[in-house]
Amino acid sequence: MPSIYQLKPAFQNLLRPGVERLHARGVTANQVTLTAAIVSLLLGALLAAYSQLAWLFALIPLWMLLRMALNAVDGMLAREFGQQSKLGAYLNELCDVIADSALYLPFALLPGVSPLLVVVVVLLAVISEYAGVLGPMVGASRRYDGPMGKSDRAFCFGVLGAGVATGLLSAWWINALLALVLALLLYTLYNRVRHGLAETA
Repeated sequence: MPSIYQLKPAFQNLLRPGVERLHARGVTANQVTLTAAIVSLLLGALLAAYSQLAWLFALIPLWMLLRMALNAVDGMLAREFGQQSKLGAYLNELCDVIADSALYLPFALLPGVSPLLVVVVVLLAVISEYAGVLGPMVGASRRYDGPMGKSDRAFCFGVLGAGVATGLLSAWWINALLALVLALLLYTLYNRVRHGLAETA
């Protein structure tokens, strides 16, 4: 299935000069991973505490774009500069789901938005990533199948954040888009399990 994740190689090529400079300055992949997670948690806490200030949700698309870059940077530092480690593998997976949850859950506090929809989307996001991580356990690769992978979710919630901040998206539209994300997450979960099994057949 098509996914924004498929654009990752081109995105990495744009970031490579900056990654080389970071490595020259002694920055490590784990430092980048932890920094992205900590900032995500702080932003999530800010949005939860001041959810009545709609303009703050404009920070979501801005941070999502920067966070996608940081996620690519930590992977490049690990792979291309010999910084891969078991700790890094744990941090990469755990920090992503923690950061995503922190950034998505404040939408449940918006007037008229269904808290249940938001929570179920967060849970399915975690479960779909877990399904991807299970690939190596059954002899397959780590599965990144779409159509609602990590990068796709970042894009969708970036759009939602911009819609909230500008007032262009009513609660009805936010709920409708969340329902669509939920359905696509279910399909993503199915795809990751199906393709993982097919890879081992």
